[in-house]
Amino acid sequence: MKKLVASLLACTCITLSANAQAKYKNYQDSINAVAAASEIWTTVPEVKAGKFINEAPSDAIILYNGKDYSAFHGRDGKKVGWKIDPDGALTDVKGAGDLITNQSFGDCQLHVEFRTPANVKGEGQSRGNSGIYLMGLYEIQVLDSYKNPTYSNGQAAAVYKQHIPLVNASREPGQWQAYDIIFKAPVFKENGDLDKPATVTLLHNGVLVQNNVNIIGPTDWVTKPVYKKHASTLPLFFQDHGDDGNPISYQNIWIRPL
Repeated sequence: MKKLVASLLACTCITLSANAQAKYKNYQDSINAVAAASEIWTTVPEVKAGKFINEAPSDAIILYNGKDYSAFHGRDGKKVGWKIDPDGALTDVKGAGDLITNQSFGDCQLHVEFRTPANVKGEGQSRGNSGIYLMGLYEIQVLDSYKNPTYSNGQAAAVYKQHIPLVNASREPGQWQAYDIIFKAPVFKENGDLDKPATVTLLHNGVLVQNNVNIIGPTDWVTKPVYKKHASTLPLFFQDHGDDGNPISYQNIWIRPL
């Protein structure tokens, strides 16, 4: 009798265990099905990254590589008046005018390296002043801001007269510095009203200094920013500020339309 009871109990346990395993499998299958429903399978384009962080990836458009400035033109159709130095740097010449891209861009990732003069002259806004004008309208300030006080919304890495950089990541004069910019162009309604403002994220020498800030309109020294409907892509330019004896230099400029 004891053997029979033990045998029945064993069979019962085996049956219960099998049922539990089946229920767990069904449960696991249902969880897997729910998880699979939210999975997206698609082909993601492959891009070959540069060997170094500042090296252009395979899908970038090279604007300046130290050899020629064929990607640019001057204002009013004039030839580029900037000079290429022996070390490959593209250096402003007073009165040469702005350096304007031949191509137009909107949303983009932009890498720019710049150098303010090692021989320091002047102070404030007179030291190595230039600017990167996204779409020709929205300026990221370029300036020697190493131990050089000026108004905070006009120092290096400011969205000019709109957003102060989170920190001052400037290097000493004469050293190469880098901006990595993620820019989203403004979006306008058909009637010309603003739908979405432009936004920008900026890393200065690898340090986050503008964190997805809203640009409140075209930047200007005096006038208040007011959006006016414009094309979805426009040329960008590098400013000739016209300062005597404080020429800005650029190198390794590349862009990825987004």
